[in-house]
Amino acid sequence: MSDFIEAASPHTMNTYGRLPIALSHGQGCRVWDVNGKVYLDALGGIAVNTLGHNHPKLVPALQDQIGKIIHSCNYYHVPNQEKLAAKLVELSGLTNVFFCCTGLEANEAALKLARKFGHDKGIEKPEIVVYEKAFHGRSIATLSATGNEKVQKGFGPLVEGFIRVPLNDIESLRKATEGNPNVVAVFLETIQGEGGVNPMRVQYLQDVRKLCDERDWLLMIDEVQCGMGRTGKWFAHQWAGILPDVMPLAKGLGSGVPIGAVVAGPKAAHIFQPGNHGTTFGGNPLAMRAGVETIRIMEEDGLMQNAATVGTHLRDALERALAGTPGFKEIRGQGLMIGLELTKPCGVLTQRAADNGLLISVTADTVIRLVPPLIMTMAEADEVVAILVPLIQQFLSE
Repeated sequence: MSDFIEAASPHTMNTYGRLPIALSHGQGCRVWDVNGKVYLDALGGIAVNTLGHNHPKLVPALQDQIGKIIHSCNYYHVPNQEKLAAKLVELSGLTNVFFCCTGLEANEAALKLARKFGHDKGIEKPEIVVYEKAFHGRSIATLSATGNEKVQKGFGPLVEGFIRVPLNDIESLRKATEGNPNVVAVFLETIQGEGGVNPMRVQYLQDVRKLCDERDWLLMIDEVQCGMGRTGKWFAHQWAGILPDVMPLAKGLGSGVPIGAVVAGPKAAHIFQPGNHGTTFGGNPLAMRAGVETIRIMEEDGLMQNAATVGTHLRDALERALAGTPGFKEIRGQGLMIGLELTKPCGVLTQRAADNGLLISVTADTVIRLVPPLIMTMAEADEVVAILVPLIQQFLSE
């Protein structure tokens, strides 16, 4: 492997703290590296590979599309844009969709929507409420909305116009915005991903929705990581029985093909007019086909229910196995989005897990994150537990 790394790394920018692994192919929830070693994939490309690898229904559909047309710009209609938009509208209860390529772009578009919403109301300097520990992307604006000083460091001055509040504290939100006529939106992740798998409570989501209605603000819910069936509902906020005004999506929507979307309800759907926003690659035929087919296969194969069932099984098994372990704090999340918090930084576990044939990530320094493909079986979930638990226990005893 060292020969591969030396040959491959000198010409790419040094932007990632990579493990010394290069993957060559995958099948289902398993991937193989260039040396032939097999791994159980409990990371899913960071919540991207919804259908796992080499899915027998997805691959032929994408091959078919590649043989027809991969890209056409948005000067022209793209039939699958309308098809995918209609499906997202049906699943979300919202009304209109804008397509882009990434979660960052979807979040950037949401921020622009909020600002224009304010300007259209005569607010010269619109302000948006964001959260501690949030992560919305790495562009200058989404970085400014992000609540992580470590990723912001070295990129100032940050964009102004954000008010930061703690999670799950409605009184803090009221206090931070009291008497401020410039507030136009509240922007949150239903379950924070990079921030450490931190869920917003159902009651809190309902309270925020109510406050936004009372004060004529947009409720913008970032479902980039926790959406697309990962929690056992199409979108994680649906557990609270609410509707957002703006919902950015990406990651799992295309099962590995880059795709992003902003789904909007009546209050926000017509803020953008021609010339206000756009993208070269967004909504291209290949990405749209990937989105259409991903949702079709998820429905046909009952993958949302599988995420709920296998996720509950995995979480319960981890909880049982780690109960009473000194240094194990708690498990958070829902469905197949699980975070295990330890009392000390545990980044070394990504390499140790890989050495033992399991792909995971560590986020927020002390949280092991599991976001596997939604096709994961009970047996594979048991395998995750069998590999991971001894590694955690050994690490905590060091």
